[in-house]
Amino acid sequence: MNIIDVATKLRGLTFQDTAGSIVHYANEIKSPDLICDFNELDAKFKNTYRSVRINDIGDFLIGRDYDDACSGNNDAPVKQGRNAVINNHVCVVTGGAQGFGEGIVRGLVHHGGIVFIADINVEGAEALAKKLNEEHKRSVAFGIECDVTCEESVMRMVEKIVYAVGGIDIFISNAGVLKAGSVKTLSKSDFELVTNVNYMGFFLCTKHVSPIMEKMHSSSKQYTTNIINIASKSALEGSNKNGAYAGSKFGAIGLTQSFAKELISDGIKVNTICPGNFFDGPLWSDPKDGLFIQYLESGKVPGAKTIQDVRDYYESMIPMGRGCTCEDLIKAILYLIEQKYETGQALPVTGGQVMLN
Repeated sequence: MNIIDVATKLRGLTFQDTAGSIVHYANEIKSPDLICDFNELDAKFKNTYRSVRINDIGDFLIGRDYDDACSGNNDAPVKQGRNAVINNHVCVVTGGAQGFGEGIVRGLVHHGGIVFIADINVEGAEALAKKLNEEHKRSVAFGIECDVTCEESVMRMVEKIVYAVGGIDIFISNAGVLKAGSVKTLSKSDFELVTNVNYMGFFLCTKHVSPIMEKMHSSSKQYTTNIINIASKSALEGSNKNGAYAGSKFGAIGLTQSFAKELISDGIKVNTICPGNFFDGPLWSDPKDGLFIQYLESGKVPGAKTIQDVRDYYESMIPMGRGCTCEDLIKAILYLIEQKYETGQALPVTGGQVMLN
């Protein structure tokens, strides 16, 4: 038995409504509410306990959110209505320091989640977490380093999160890259980069997150957790001169369906969201390297003389007349979490640009 075994069991034992309490591994507690061996925990633990010492393993603090657990207070805010779907749930967002990822992080925090911003750009992740914590006057976000293409990095991320809060309720696999180019000229290294981040990264994260979720479920069979992959409309139809990206996203849907069938017995739902173009994000709108300026300078859009002309052209291809927003994406995430009878699905959020057959 180890720290992870104890922390995840305590999250399961404290399960109420839709999630367990926050469980924080501490160096030493002066007077814990319970001292016992690991194999005695099921019989001796009570939901009123705020601190536990497991012999030969360590001490653990328990609270409704991170600040309550560490301080011993009981003043965590409680969301109502739709917000309660993820109230004080532990959420992880890879690629969360910018773009769609930042929007997802902000949306989850707004709806009551405790969010770990996992990004290879750890400085950006920590800066965003600091800003959110200052805005909410509470520890609602944490920056954490993670390279989703490196298995050791993913393992370290998962371990640090479990030590800090006891488990993971919602994992958003959002990290992604795009390298466009003709199949005739695209380099092998660019193809491998896209595949490793978008496809292999989803696999590695699911591989190491799912055992944590399984442990929580084993302590409470009502405990349901969620893994959500953020793909693209390019996961639903081919993309001209963008085969590496589309192929990685198509492949991620295959993983989603396969993981969903395997993991539902552990209380884990696995779904994918396929959003349309996020025109306000850096991929499209960066003034130096964004697709709008690239397409304008390359003449890809006939007759376009300004960036707005290029944007208007692409928005005209969408029946709803605009690109996907972070708000659209958050609503889709909340739906997949709230809907208990849905797994293995690829949910389009494309404004009608791409429709399921």
